[in-house]
Parts: sequence; structure tokens; C-alpha cells
Amino acid sequence: MKVAVVTDSTAYLPEEILDRHGIHIVPLSVVFGSDAYREGIDITTEDFYKKVKEAENLPKTSQPSIGEIENKYRELAETYDAVISIHLSSGISGTYQAAVTAGHAVEGIEVYPFDSEISCMAQGFYCIEAARLASDGAEPETITARLDEMKQHMRAYFMVDDLTHLQRGGRLSNAQAFVGSLLQVKPVLHFENKVIVPFEKIRTRKKAIRRIVNMLKEDLSSGETYHIVFIHANNESAAIQLKEEIAEEYPKTENMISYFGPVIGTHLGEGALGICWYKQ
Repeated sequence: MKVAVVTDSTAYLPEEILDRHGIHIVPLSVVFGSDAYREGIDITTEDFYKKVKEAENLPKTSQPSIGEIENKYRELAETYDAVISIHLSSGISGTYQAAVTAGHAVEGIEVYPFDSEISCMAQGFYCIEAARLASDGAEPETITARLDEMKQHMRAYFMVDDLTHLQRGGRLSNAQAFVGSLLQVKPVLHFENKVIVPFEKIRTRKKAIRRIVNMLKEDLSSGETYHIVFIHANNESAAIQLKEEIAEEYPKTENMISYFGPVIGTHLGEGALGICWYKQ
């Protein structure tokens, strides 16, 4: 059985990885006023952060239509027997549900939607593993079982400079945003039950980042092999600094740097920083 892997643009996978593993993308969009831009196609991440600074109002985000996803599946049906369709958390976007609906509507290919229950390069890790297994000839059920196994070991924490981005976009409750702005708290955030919630409330950015790093080091001290990604919102130097710290202390880890692109950057704001890791 020939199996394709599809994901959405919020996995923020580098072109080199997409090409190497043959991963297919359906884009989400950011909307400035009446103008919609498909991320990675109509707008780059660099241009997005420049545009946000110049805009009077924060942009909105838009998921791909069911029709767009159907078209992608029909295109793949000409070459593949099945598709593993991996998407950002259903708790913050309707993209996964759109994939489920599109999968029921398309004939000639078996669609296996997978809710990553997260986003960004954490989502990307699932895509890479699925593509690796697919190239080895694994059946779709075997691939999704492995992704479910990975989910048990996936850890991701992040912090933002301004909680109002999350609050305005409806990704964090008003009460949580209010408390954060009132006390000038820099909470460590994470995904729980598919939505973004505070993990721990910390007073300063520096301490919040250090708390995440210490949780990572706690897991790394087991001596097992981990894949790690340092994710930034237009603040690459901070991500590089953390990566170098971990690489020096734990040279056997597999480290990479990624970014919060336009759609996720809309909700987190510039300066956000996160770390994701999972046990190999």
C-alpha cells in the first residue's frame, strides 16, 4: 500500500524536510483587513512580523476550506492508496475536523486524519515519523499507532511576552489573560486536552524560560535519546542560545531550531519562545 503524508502549514517544516520526505501541505491563512495571505505561499514569516508592526489591528487567522483539502486528497488519489493527514490541535482550529469531513467525501483513497493535539514543529515531528514509516512500507494503521505512541512522550512548553494576543484570538480565557497582565506574570504555557492553558505562573521572562529549560534537563538526565526543537517568534538569537547550551551539556541529543510562523505567531505575538522534546 502506498501511503502519502499530508499536514497543514502550521507544522512549519523546512522545505528541505518536505522535499526529502515527500510531505504535502495544505495552508492556513492570516487575514489583514480584507486581504488573506496563505502562509508559506503568499507571505513569509519575516514579512508577516514586519506587517504586524505596521498594521493598526491584529490580523485574524483562517483554516483551509473543506474543498481545498478534498482537492489535495483527490490529487493524491492518482498516485497513493492512503493518506495520513496530520493537523494542528482540534482545540484551537477546525482544520482537523475539516480533514475528517473531506476524507469522507473523497473516493479512491483511504484517509486517516490525525489530531496532533499540538502545533508547530511538535506537529512536524509526527509528520517526519509518519513519512519515514510510509517510505518503509508500513500500513496506515501501523503508522497511526506509532504516532499515538509518540504522543505519550511528547512534551512542549512555551511562553509569550503579551497574553492579549492569545486572549483576543480566543485561545486563552479572558480571566487568565487578565490575571497575567495585571500581575505582569509570564506564565509557562502548554497544551492540555487539546487547548492552551497555563502550566505555571512565573514572574519574569528569564525565569519562565529557565523553568522550561530545567524541565528539559530533568528528562535529559535519564540518559535516553531525545529529539529537541527550540521554537521562536522572530527571536532566533534566543533560540540559538538555548540550543547551544543544551548541545554543549548533552551532546548526544538531536537539536534543531524552528519558528512560530504567521498563523501561530498571530496568537502568540513576537518574542514568544518554546521548547518541544520527545523520547526517541
